Amino acid sequence: MGDRDPVVRVAAAQASPVWMDREASVDKAIALIDEASSKGAKLIAFGESWLPGFPFWIWLGNPRWGSDFFVRLHQNSVEADGKELRAIGEAAERNDIEVVLGATERDGGSLYCTQFFVSHDGSLRGRHRKLKPTHVERSIWGEGDGSDLFVLETPIGRIGGLNCWEHLQPLSKYAMYAQGEQIHIAAWPALSIYEDDAYALGVEANMAASRTYALEGQGFVLAVTSVVEDSVIEQLCSTDEQRRLLKRGGGTTTIFGPNGATIAGPLGSDEQALLIADLDFSEIRRAKQAADPAGHYARADATRLLLNRSPRTTVEHRGLPDGSQPSEPASFVSVPPESD
Repeated sequence: MGDRDPVVRVAAAQASPVWMDREASVDKAIALIDEASSKGAKLIAFGESWLPGFPFWIWLGNPRWGSDFFVRLHQNSVEADGKELRAIGEAAERNDIEVVLGATERDGGSLYCTQFFVSHDGSLRGRHRKLKPTHVERSIWGEGDGSDLFVLETPIGRIGGLNCWEHLQPLSKYAMYAQGEQIHIAAWPALSIYEDDAYALGVEANMAASRTYALEGQGFVLAVTSVVEDSVIEQLCSTDEQRRLLKRGGGTTTIFGPNGATIAGPLGSDEQALLIADLDFSEIRRAKQAADPAGHYARADATRLLLNRSPRTTVEHRGLPDGSQPSEPASFVSVPPESD
């Protein structure tokens, strides 16, 4: 008899951070990691830019109006080799759990919308920077590159992630499918901005994109949102129009199976909780029988994807003694090339 497929318990954390307070948000994240582990989860995932909070002001006024908020965000962002990720790593190691943390990452003077993949042994497996921030997000975040499209081999399966409307980029999705992804973290902000004005930004459209990702890639998808609390609205909204554009709530965290079906959730709009599900990997095999977009369901003779995994660098260093390039920060683990 062959090996049995594993069943893995996972947790999706629908919660509001302590908005624009990095230290308090880290403490809240660690409490959620502890709670997820106590419930038997081997992975916990957070929403987009969860730490220190999504920059909702970019949708509420002109860029100059939000400059003071940008300063706060820059001050409260995290660095790949910073103490905040070390604290998350210590919590991951103590609980023997994989952590996928959405954060605004600071690298020099620039900010990036990043998913940090923290190993159960406390090390940083890798970081995914959003390749193309959407619309006014480009006034806040820089862009990732092809090296950010990766899937990681872990003890609980092959894990990857994308942020928000990266789930509307067909080629980026295909790059992930082709790497044999089994558990996908679809990180979203609270979906309560422009809910009366822009269907494309709302719950129905974006959960449809998450469900489609599961169905296309035949993998499990943790579609994780955060929640807008009244305290965030009080800080950001001074006019009736702003209060109309940004509503409280916005949570709709849902876990989808490899056939596109909902297997857990959705959580309520204002609910702050862990959504727990047991993922039976035999369901991936069942779904692959019908369609495998990078395998038997592909037509490489007609269409193929060119994926450039080379990091984009702004400076090429020459004249170093051994001809090498400066290394990454010590805590950052570069993603290795794919292997069978």
